[in-house]
Amino acid sequence: MTRRSRRTHSSVSKAKVAIAALRDDKTLAELAQQYEVHPTQITEWKRQLQEKAADGPDGD
Repeated sequence: MTRRSRRTHSSVSKAKVAIAALRDDKTLAELAQQYEVHPTQITEWKRQLQEKAADGPDGD
């Protein structure tokens, strides 16, 4: 079995996935398969997006 190397994701792609998760159009499993990311990672990005949105545009 070959190991998959670590991938880096841009802030834009993380936000795109998190916003898709917030929409609730698809399940986490469906989003994970679509974006080829683990469901736990999507949940984390979604949480981070919500925290940043709650802080406001200044990051206060």
